[in-house]
Amino acid sequence: MSGRHDVVIIGAGPAGLAAAIYTGRARLDTVILEKAIPGGQVLITDWIENYPGFPDGVAPFELMENFRKSAVKFGAQFVTDAAKAIRRDPDGKTWIVAGGKAEYPARAVLVASGAQYRRLGLKNEGRLIGRGVSYCATCDGAFFRDADIAMVGGGDTALMEAVFLTKFASKVHLIHRRDQLRGTKILQERVFDNPKIQLHWSTVVEEILGAENVEGIVLRRVTDGALETLPLKGVFVSIGMDPTNDVVQGLLPLNERGEIVVDRRMRTCEKGLFAAGDVIDSTPHQVATAVGTGVHAAISIGDYLAEY
Repeated sequence: MSGRHDVVIIGAGPAGLAAAIYTGRARLDTVILEKAIPGGQVLITDWIENYPGFPDGVAPFELMENFRKSAVKFGAQFVTDAAKAIRRDPDGKTWIVAGGKAEYPARAVLVASGAQYRRLGLKNEGRLIGRGVSYCATCDGAFFRDADIAMVGGGDTALMEAVFLTKFASKVHLIHRRDQLRGTKILQERVFDNPKIQLHWSTVVEEILGAENVEGIVLRRVTDGALETLPLKGVFVSIGMDPTNDVVQGLLPLNERGEIVVDRRMRTCEKGLFAAGDVIDSTPHQVATAVGTGVHAAISIGDYLAEY
């Protein structure tokens, strides 16, 4: 793409798509860079039941596809490319987003690159991804029909995915390092009421066993260090997310969690650079909050460009 755009948005998750709808309605020339399909990490969840306006819940792809269609309706241009870096043009008025395929100059840039799933950090974990280790129950659950598997985590996503996995697995071992779950009460109730789920309190995964495929895990009880080996075929991990901040490393200040620091109007410390969604500080990882910050950022961008 040649020529300078009004706005380049990095990331087509809920925050980026929501922002594109608003910048498009403001008649700003908007380009969205996304290395994969629009929708972001929300697409690998099973069902969204807490987004306002959908009392019976909604399929993530359906919701995100409607976001995308709305953005296109108002003129947003989608480009499949991965943003690699951001730099200021020598003219002092333009930001250049360097992608893998081209460079995208813009008067303003919104970083809505989201977050990625956190790993356990165990020796065999990376080697066995796709061979029994997974971070996406909806992607891989059907491969474990009638098998014993584990879900590691205790938050909302872990609880939802543990219940989802019981559609396929014969047993789901829910491994949690604390003595109580962190997820919302209604999700806890579903876990406690499901006979296929066995809870392992105050326990962490010490080792993932298997040569070619996952064959089991070694558990360590945090209270006394006791070890237990569980034979199983799959390990699903849901222990949180880390911000996807590579594109701003060395350019913008990050907090202790690696999130981009913004003010109450989604502005970073660099004039013309904005951020929204899961990549920013102090924002719960929810679709609704990502949308809200994306909308707020878009309005701030409009105000900035009107004065610029």
